[in-house]
Amino acid sequence: MRVLVVNCNTSTAMTRGIEAVARAAARPGTDVVAVQPSWGVESAEGYYDSFISAAAVLDLLSTTAERFDAVVMAGFGEHGREGARQLLRVPVVDITEAAAQLACLLGSRYGVVTTVPQAVAPVRDSLRTAGLLERCAGVRACDIGVLALEEDIARTADSLAVEGRRLLAEGADVLVLGCAGMGGLDARLEAVLGVPVVDGVAAAVALAEALVGLGKRTTAAGPYTPPAAKHRPGWPAALAALTAPAPTR
Repeated sequence: MRVLVVNCNTSTAMTRGIEAVARAAARPGTDVVAVQPSWGVESAEGYYDSFISAAAVLDLLSTTAERFDAVVMAGFGEHGREGARQLLRVPVVDITEAAAQLACLLGSRYGVVTTVPQAVAPVRDSLRTAGLLERCAGVRACDIGVLALEEDIARTADSLAVEGRRLLAEGADVLVLGCAGMGGLDARLEAVLGVPVVDGVAAAVALAEALVGLGKRTTAAGPYTPPAAKHRPGWPAALAALTAPAPTR
């Protein structure tokens, strides 16, 4: 089984970190391949970045030469999930949805700790689209940027714990790490807070393996009917760039 794990941003360091978490969660025999868009955003924080990131991720999925049995969308929020499911027939598992789904199996209500305040609304929107917002006790920001999460792991863990306690006080009994860059901190926070903490990348890999193992594929009916063959000028962008005429001086 080969799982393609797609980082939604262009940070190579974050892609390597996501890959490490995904490989640690994968079963023996699962081949994890982590990739990132060739263009887009360095970090996805808020609606503007998210829309750019979604286009870049879909561009990658439209042009990649990699062979895969499932895709893990390693961006917390909406970074092309629905478009990818329309494009591909293999299972597409988004870390936002996967983490919330597993959290719902571990408790009554879950809370999400994400990065910056601008990310809160997109995360809520993604959970609403997935039909999972009703059981969400809240989404809180630790106010640390995506690329700054690993600069001081102790500070990041402390900030996540502070917001996690607030979510527990607001009715959550399970917590979700709201960024792929928080991978590996779930066990540390569980020890501090005493409740289950779900890492989205690990959850998505596990669900992708389960779907492939069951022989399931993404439906080709309804809104996920494959895109119509029609002219889309300049798209995919990666191919358009290769075929564009050379600039003249």
